[in-house]
Amino acid sequence: MKIETVKTDKLIPYAKNSRTHDDAQVAQIAGSIREFGFNNPILIGDNDDIIAGHGRLEAARKLGLKEVPCIRLGHMTETQKRAFVIADNRIALNAGWDEEMLKIELADLKETEIDLEMLGFSMEDLENVGMQESISESEPEDLNGMKQLVLVYEMEVYKNLIKDLNKYCEKYDLPDHAEAVKRLLKEAR
Repeated sequence: MKIETVKTDKLIPYAKNSRTHDDAQVAQIAGSIREFGFNNPILIGDNDDIIAGHGRLEAARKLGLKEVPCIRLGHMTETQKRAFVIADNRIALNAGWDEEMLKIELADLKETEIDLEMLGFSMEDLENVGMQESISESEPEDLNGMKQLVLVYEMEVYKNLIKDLNKYCEKYDLPDHAEAVKRLLKEAR
């Protein structure tokens, strides 16, 4: 396979492409191309018809690119091309995530200047894999003169917090975590 450069205005999107790309996703693809380069060539037929890469073409146009890298798949029949348009998109959706490995990679990347949302994850996605701490949107509840603040943490962080609170309660002979938090807040002032 050979990568060739083709002018964006010569590329012909497949009219029956059933995969859609909304503006937000095209912006994500454009951001990825801007940050990392155009690393995933558009797959085309002999007549410059797009087989895979419709979203990448839209993103390239949004970025004002006049040429894009392409791989010409001249070995496919028309029927194979039509089937591959669907298979290329659907098979990718069948993949899963190794949640623990994803957390490790995201945690490492979080320590760099990489914006994790640039990887295609929303803030909600990042919270779901335990990568973002979030403060509850609800109004804090008043408990005996203290405002309740709800934090959502990755389970491991939560377990460590509970262990630390238990140790603090033992050390100072406190009846419960609420008393420990009150004491810690007073000490922090």
